[in-house]
Order: sequence, then C-alpha cells, then structure tokens
Amino acid sequence: MKAIVFDRFGGTEVLHQEVLETPQPGPGQVRVRVKAVGVNPVDGKIRSGGMEAIFPTTLPAVPGGEIAGVVDAVGEGVDRLKAGDEVLGWSDTGSYAQYALASAAVLAPKPAGLDWPHAAALPVATDGAERVLDLLGVTSGDTLLIHGASGALGTIAVQLAVARGARVIGTAGPANQDYVTSLGATALVYGDNLVERVRELAPEGVDAVFDAAGKGALEDSIALRGGTDRIVTTADFRARELGVVFAEGPQRRSAARLAELAQKAADGTLVTTISATYPLADAAEAQRASDAGHNRGKIVLTVN
Repeated sequence: MKAIVFDRFGGTEVLHQEVLETPQPGPGQVRVRVKAVGVNPVDGKIRSGGMEAIFPTTLPAVPGGEIAGVVDAVGEGVDRLKAGDEVLGWSDTGSYAQYALASAAVLAPKPAGLDWPHAAALPVATDGAERVLDLLGVTSGDTLLIHGASGALGTIAVQLAVARGARVIGTAGPANQDYVTSLGATALVYGDNLVERVRELAPEGVDAVFDAAGKGALEDSIALRGGTDRIVTTADFRARELGVVFAEGPQRRSAARLAELAQKAADGTLVTTISATYPLADAAEAQRASDAGHNRGKIVLTVN
C-alpha cells in the first residue's frame, strides 16, 4: 500500500511516500480502506518532535490518527462491523495511508448524507471539543471565550458550547468574523487590546476560556479570568509555566457519541467546514498549510 512516512523529526520536508506492506487486523480490529484523513495540528507537532514528551514516536512512522473509509477486513472477535461498512473514527496505526487498522469499538457508522471529507473532519474535533468543555465545566448561562473559533476544533467547540446554553465570544481573523457569527458566537478579532475589547462585550466577565489557537493569548486569558482557574489550552505549550491546564489527557473516543454527532452533521444541524483537500501524495503541502494556521475549518487528505 502507499503511505506517507517520516523517518526523522523535522519540517514537512521529512514526509515522503513509500510502499509499505498492507497491515492485517488483529483481535478486535478491522482494516479500513481509507477514503479521507483529517489533518490536525498535532500531526505536525509530532512530526517535528515537539510532542515527544507526551506522544513518544517510534521511527519510521506514518502520521495521523483520524480516518473515514470502508471496512476491508475484520479481525477475530469483531461482530459489530463487516466488510463494506462505511465508517469514521480513530485509527490504531498511522492514517496517512491507503489502509489503516482501527479498533472496532471506536468506529462509528458514516451516515449516507455525509461525504468522506466532512466525515474525516469529525472524530478529533468533536472528541476534543467536548473533553475541554467538560474540563471547563461549561454550562447554561456561562460566558465562554474561545480563541481560534474558526478552526476545525473551534468550529465544533462554538456549536457544542452554544448547545449547552453558553454565550460564546469567539476570536478569529478579520476574514472569519462572519463565519464565527454564523456558528452562534459573538465574533471578535484577535490581537491588540483584546482584554479591553472582551470586557466591552462582557462587562460581567468571562466564566471560562478555551484556547484552541495557541497564538499567545494565555496572558490575556489570565487577565480576563483574574487567575488561571477555568482556562484550558489545547495548543499553547507555555501552559505549564503559566499555571494553565494543557488538555493532554486520554481521548474518550466514544463511537456512540461520534455516531450521534455525525448524524447531526449529515442533517446540517452541526456545521463542519473543509478548509482545503489535498491528495495523499501532497501530505507535506497539507501539513504546511496546517502548520501555518489561520485555516477556516479542517484540512483533509483524500485517498484513492
């Protein structure tokens, strides 16, 4: 099978395509013929070596962990899936490949009305958004500030927080203000004088902060909260030195919840936005775009 591989840490130039042996599913696993792969910021951080303290990587490695595709082979003990089933979820092996292995327990059925790129955009973003909202204890009546509200994670986080009854203020670039507003948030351009501008919108203060951008907004967040309580970042590695929670705990990977949210996406009641799609062979270019940030929604690799 064709796969994208890196055998040393570094920039996107370390990514290259190789032909690898097609993997065989073990007990509890299925093999998925990959149709689309979500490209996540963490993929680039792992590739660079920046996540070794959290996610040690054995080289050579295939990047990625988020897939949408068709079950191709079934391992021992798997009875809830069969060859031909269309699924989305998380892979046990790298997902930048024509085939990937996945635990059957963390795969959800793909609704007929959801195309492959939008299916691949869901697993990591929905799981990460709900995990952080729970860490923050976001509930009805809260005012939540989300940094990076137009990105893949922010797009989902805004909508799930609004569904909980929270008021959301979402920061994003100038070109994404209308988009953030369409998701149900009060949009705000990030940058200078952010503390004062947030206070104008929320004189009573913000109850929690979700930093999905990692663009140096933690100091402003601490000023707005009057301390580090109820601030969580998924992107800023300065969190520990500032006393802020970095959401690095285990993913929940609930197939049942993913199935529910995938159906909402198919129905149009949960918005998923694709920033760009690239063929598998252009994975380096896709990661460069991801590393640069400022993307509206998710970058996806499509696999033939």
